[in-house]
Amino acid sequence: MADTEVKKVVLAYSGGLDTSIILKWLQDTYGCEVVTFTADIGQGEEVEPARAKAEAMGIKEIYIEDLREEFARDYVFPMFRANAIYEGEYLLGTSIARPLIAKRLVEIANETGADAISHGATGKGNDQVRFELGAYALKPDVKVIAPWREWDLLSREKLMKYAQEHGIEVDFAKQGKKSPYSMDANLLHISYEGDILEDPWAEPEDDMWRWTVSPEAAPDQPTYVELTYAKGDIVAIDGKDMTPASVMEYLNKVGGENGIGRDDIVENRFVGMKSRGCYETPAGTIMLKAHRAMESLTLDREAGHLKDELMPRYATMIYNGFWFSPEREALQALIDKTQETVNGVVRMKLYKGNVIVAGRKSETDSLFDESIATFEDDAGAYDQKDAAGFIKLNALRLRVAARRRG
Repeated sequence: MADTEVKKVVLAYSGGLDTSIILKWLQDTYGCEVVTFTADIGQGEEVEPARAKAEAMGIKEIYIEDLREEFARDYVFPMFRANAIYEGEYLLGTSIARPLIAKRLVEIANETGADAISHGATGKGNDQVRFELGAYALKPDVKVIAPWREWDLLSREKLMKYAQEHGIEVDFAKQGKKSPYSMDANLLHISYEGDILEDPWAEPEDDMWRWTVSPEAAPDQPTYVELTYAKGDIVAIDGKDMTPASVMEYLNKVGGENGIGRDDIVENRFVGMKSRGCYETPAGTIMLKAHRAMESLTLDREAGHLKDELMPRYATMIYNGFWFSPEREALQALIDKTQETVNGVVRMKLYKGNVIVAGRKSETDSLFDESIATFEDDAGAYDQKDAAGFIKLNALRLRVAARRRG
C-alpha cells in the first residue's frame, strides 16, 4: 500500500531502463513529485542524457553532479590506506561508491524538502543494504522507498511490458539486443554479473571485458610507473602532480593496456547468499600492491601487523554498508595515524597481467637501515651474540612444556 503522505521523493537515477520505470512507478503509485539525482563517479558513460530523459517525464528538479574527485579523495583513497580487500580478493569497487550516493540523496532531500529517497537496488543484493544504512546513519527518520521490494515487476518481461505501456524509451529494444550482463562501473572498477556467469564453472567470454586487454594480448615490453606517496596517498605519477581522480584514471588506462585487474570471484553477500561476479580493477590492483610496498619501507612492524589484523574487519564493514558507522570511523582514525610516515616513491613494473614492485625509496621516513640489514660486516651496528638470549627467552615456554611431556 502506497504511503499517501509522500509528496516528494529523491530518486537515484541513471536514466536506464530500471530507474526510468521506477520514476514513472513512483509518480503513479505515490502520486508524488520526483527529484532525480544522477552522479558521475567515473562510470565512463555520458550522464547528461539522463537530464533529457527526466525532463521528458515531467521532472522539474534534476541534479546531475560530477563527484569523481570527491569519490576518489574521500572514499577510495582512505579505503586504500587500509589495504582493504574483502574475502582476500574483492577490492570493494561497488561497495565504496554507495555511501557517497546515499549521502547526496539525503543532502538533496534536505535541500528540496523531500519526504523520501528511492533507489533501484533489488531485494536480493547488497546495495539495498548499503544505500539504506548510509541514509539512516545520516538522516535517522528518512523514508526509503525500494520499489523492488514493493512492486510485482519481478521479471524482465514485466518491466518491458510496463515500459511499453507507459511510453518509456528503451534504447536496447530499438537495437534489437541487450547486454547479457548486469554491470556497475565507477573510477575503481567495473563489475559483471548474470547470464553465463551464474554458472560458477563457466569461463567468462573474452569479449565481456571492457577496460582490460587479456594478459596474452598485452604488450611484450613492460611498462614502468613511479608512484609518489604522501601520508599514504598517491600524489604524483612519474613526477607529475595529480589529483586523486586523475591518478585513478591514469592507472586504469595503463593497467588496462597491460592486462591488469581482472578477477573472477564467488563471494558471500551480506544478505546470505553466494554470488559469482567478475571484476576489472586495474587502478586498484596497482594501488594495493604499491601501497603495501611503500608501507614495507616506512611503517613500523607492529603498527603494520595491527593494520593487517584489523583490515578484514574494516573491509567487511565497507562491504556490508557500515561506512558511516562509529566503528569504521574509529578504525579510520587509527589507520590514518599510521600513514603519517608513509611517504616516498614506489616504482612498479606492469607486464602481461602482473604487477611487480621494481623498487621503493623514502628520503624522509625509511626504516630500512642498510648498515644493520647487510650480510657484510656491519661494523658493530648489530651484535649477533644478543640473538642467543633473545631465542632462549622466547623458547622458555616451549622448553617447559617439552620437559613436562618428557
